[in-house]
Amino acid sequence: MQSPAQHQVKPLLNPQAPQGQESRVDAVYQAIQNHIGFVPDGLRLYSFSPPLLEGFVGNVSYFNSGERIAPALMAMIRYLVSTDAQCNFCIDMNEGFLSNMGHDLETIRAARANPELAPFSAKEKILLKLAVKAVHDPDSVGEKDIQEAKAHGWSERDIFDAVAQAASNRAFSYVLRTFKVEAQGVYSA
Repeated sequence: MQSPAQHQVKPLLNPQAPQGQESRVDAVYQAIQNHIGFVPDGLRLYSFSPPLLEGFVGNVSYFNSGERIAPALMAMIRYLVSTDAQCNFCIDMNEGFLSNMGHDLETIRAARANPELAPFSAKEKILLKLAVKAVHDPDSVGEKDIQEAKAHGWSERDIFDAVAQAASNRAFSYVLRTFKVEAQGVYSA
């Protein structure tokens, strides 16, 4: 799935593992391949730095574990943050994840303009909106936002995790945009 305004641009960097660390990067790629069936080109960019690749994949694994917050809610947080950050790669990737999780594509897309339309419970929407607000305008987050999330059953750790996921995705989006990794398949040539 490609975002409507997306156009193919050649990436600025051709990622390669540092000499002598190819097997380290290959091991991470193999784990990703085994888990989701392919290696996203956005992660290929991280092969320049095996420690950053491993750390990033570890964070993604934690956020998608469902240990604290449902993977679909985490994907929607990433989706809306990616939309705000205008990262076509991340928009498409998370749209695909949400669609594969059984969410209606039109409903997912409608949430871009209005998070209230996201296909989640009222409790989940509170956390979703807080995470998006945190990266869009962090100074506007206040005690009222935290208390509202807590009143809906979210722990302080849950709130922190959702905001950390949103911020991590925002940074990832900017790295991909900087180096022009705009779509899956840019490194397949």
